[in-house]
Amino acid sequence: MRKADLINQISEKTGIPKVDVLVTLETMFKEVKHSLANGENIYIRGFGSFITKKRAAKIGRNIKKNIAVQIPEHFIPAFKPAKEFMQEIKASPNVKESNEKLEDSEE
Repeated sequence: MRKADLINQISEKTGIPKVDVLVTLETMFKEVKHSLANGENIYIRGFGSFITKKRAAKIGRNIKKNIAVQIPEHFIPAFKPAKEFMQEIKASPNVKESNEKLEDSEE
């Protein structure tokens, strides 16, 4: 599902015009990015948490030049689903079917 599909579904189910749904979603995405950039995590009960995870410093390798490169510690955004969310996905029979279809089409 793409963002446009999500907007269409929300608009159809709620009766809210697509433009208003688009503006609301874009604002939500912007606020999530802004909050994470400011070091604030976002917790949505029953859905999940948008958090920042710390990646330790490590040594990588530039393959073309064959030299070691120091990668400093940094933070990355992550999503941690809520317990209820995880249980609902695990209980859904459609998830395995769609994943199997995806794997079959890649072969």
